Amino acid sequence: MVSSTESKVRTGMADKVEKQGYGFGTFAGVFTPSILTIIGVVMYLRFGWVLGNVGLVSTLVIVTVSSSITFLTGLSISALATNMRVKGGGAYFMLSRSLGLESGAALGIPLALAQAVGVSFYVSGFAEALVQGVPQLAGVDPRYIGLGTLLVIAVVASRSADIALKAQYFIMAAIALSLVVFFLGHAPVGLTPPAPADVPASLGFWTVLAVFFPAVTGILSGVGMSGDLKNPSRSIPLGTLAAVLTGYAIYMAVPLVLHHFVSDPAILKTDTMVLQKCAAFQWPVLAGILAATLSSAIGSLLAAPRVVQALAQDRVLPHFVGRGYGSKNDPRLATVLAFALAATGIWIGDINAIAPVLTMFNLTTYGLLNLSAGLEEMMGNPSWRPTFRVKSVLSFAGFLGCMAMMFMISPGWTFVALAFEFFVYWVMKRRAVRARWGDMRLGLLMFGARFVIRKIAEHPGDSRNWRPILLVFVGSPQKRWHLVEMAAAISQNRSLVTLASVIPEENWSAERAESLRDATQTYLADRGIEAQVRIQPGETNWIGMRELVRAYGWGPVVPNTVLLGPPLHAASDVPYGGLVRLLASRRRNVIVVADNVDTPPPSARDRTIDIWWRGKQANAPFMLAVAYLVMRGDEWRGARLRICNVAEEASRADDSRRLLDGFLAGARVKAETVVVLPDDTRTPIERIRETSATSNLVLLGLRRPNVGETDEAYGEYIRQSCAATASLPLVAFALASEDVAFQSIFA
Repeated sequence: MVSSTESKVRTGMADKVEKQGYGFGTFAGVFTPSILTIIGVVMYLRFGWVLGNVGLVSTLVIVTVSSSITFLTGLSISALATNMRVKGGGAYFMLSRSLGLESGAALGIPLALAQAVGVSFYVSGFAEALVQGVPQLAGVDPRYIGLGTLLVIAVVASRSADIALKAQYFIMAAIALSLVVFFLGHAPVGLTPPAPADVPASLGFWTVLAVFFPAVTGILSGVGMSGDLKNPSRSIPLGTLAAVLTGYAIYMAVPLVLHHFVSDPAILKTDTMVLQKCAAFQWPVLAGILAATLSSAIGSLLAAPRVVQALAQDRVLPHFVGRGYGSKNDPRLATVLAFALAATGIWIGDINAIAPVLTMFNLTTYGLLNLSAGLEEMMGNPSWRPTFRVKSVLSFAGFLGCMAMMFMISPGWTFVALAFEFFVYWVMKRRAVRARWGDMRLGLLMFGARFVIRKIAEHPGDSRNWRPILLVFVGSPQKRWHLVEMAAAISQNRSLVTLASVIPEENWSAERAESLRDATQTYLADRGIEAQVRIQPGETNWIGMRELVRAYGWGPVVPNTVLLGPPLHAASDVPYGGLVRLLASRRRNVIVVADNVDTPPPSARDRTIDIWWRGKQANAPFMLAVAYLVMRGDEWRGARLRICNVAEEASRADDSRRLLDGFLAGARVKAETVVVLPDDTRTPIERIRETSATSNLVLLGLRRPNVGETDEAYGEYIRQSCAATASLPLVAFALASEDVAFQSIFA
């Protein structure tokens, strides 16, 4: 039993873990960083340019379209956040728990990078505005002011996010004051239009939309604080949507008022400070510009380290990078990394070249958040129970909007961003880091499988699309490896293959079956063979095999070709013959594979495949189809293919050769024809052994069971056929029973 002292210690540790983080509410933790990132310098310095290029109505449409995409993303984020207990990492956490660790890392690393480098833009903008707006700082290198500003906010952010967020209240007040003095303003006095030669040509609607769109993004700053929220499932939806709607209201009001003050497009397109000149007092607008850039920098510098911390905790990045300090688990090392990236960007100065790809990182994150929520809602798994429900069509619309916006802004940088993200995904797949949680991928595959199977059931099978679906009775794969090799050679990892073993019921248990299945799967994976493993209980081995033949499959997807080893002795004639008869009656093709001579196979180009063609039933084209599939693989590619026939009469040998040559020419199959003359002193099987003695794979046809033939008699026929060819290295006896016109495959 656990002592009371130990119990108290454990309880205390659990409480400590639960209480890590700041426990921010909706306003401080989500709304404030989100709205302050949305209301940025674009509003102050570029709104006039937008209005001057496309006019008032189109400007309002641009604001509405852009905000709608962000709003739809906010809805998807709300659905995801209310369906899980969101911890640190914000968007990365939600994506990794929905789409898997690899996809989460592919978005989380670029997102953290974009947020960290984005600090450079905001701080550089703050420094430049300060130098231009304060006469006493004229001539000072903005980089020094930027580095000093960055150092201050980095120290504050690393020591206490609480102080950093409280500082944003003053920033919000400055922005609010700047808006008030603007709305109380007037038309500028003495503002004259520039010379026509100095006015650039107006740009089109979609070009201007692409320039404006990044202004309404920024909701990930609030989502990124998820690990420090008291109630993330409540605060993230409420704070995010409130910020989006507030930003939309402001962005709709500003152009209406600005157009009332200034209607000349030439002035609007050329004067970036027109908002300040329209204000009742100009200094609050300058303060608002400075506050907007500073608030965006603070929001990004708070969010980026927390994404890095979450990545480290999930073993995507080195664990020490995500180490938390103090009772609030502050990610100080991650903040130092973000500071170093931002400082490098500030010192380099001109990092506008990579600005578009950083926007793409944010947009791909937005897009996949929408896609995740849409897929979850569409699949309707029992685990999907968000308290904030969103129709899947809205989430998919948000996804398509984000993708469209990416290509509108810059197709080239879109491909660069996607290539980088796919590279991170590939690296994560190679690392094979196991996630400690489940995700939607299996559910998505099951959803797709249901749809595909339903569609397959609507289409009858035909020879053009025929492909073997293999069921292989191997027992232990190690003991009958030649059956596995033959199945792999036929499928080339392009067909469905199931390796089946039967365990007598008295020895069967779920644990033993699971252990055997896992061991077999591992054995196959080590050898690069893709196959399902089925462990079947049965009263006897033969009964279990018959039950599996009758029951195995999923809807219309059932094995159409069964691989068997040869009958080993006369005692097996009855059950073996009965099994093959059952397969024939069930319209299953049968391939009996006998690996007789244990010799090292030659290289692919030195191998020979013989097909013994009688032409009286469907076996011949079925064997040709099997041989063709085998020769597509590396093991047999370039092998010599021969179509062999024992002429019934010597006088008809030329006719048989012309018939085979004509068929091969029409079938577009490269093969040699071999016609063996009859010999009264030797049986046909002796002629086959003689002709194919040096061949590496020999395919022979099995006849169908005769009417009234007993299981014992048919089993004895198969056993004797295998015994008669025991001198040949590898023999495959084929029986085509499926209702498919195999000959039309080669028409």
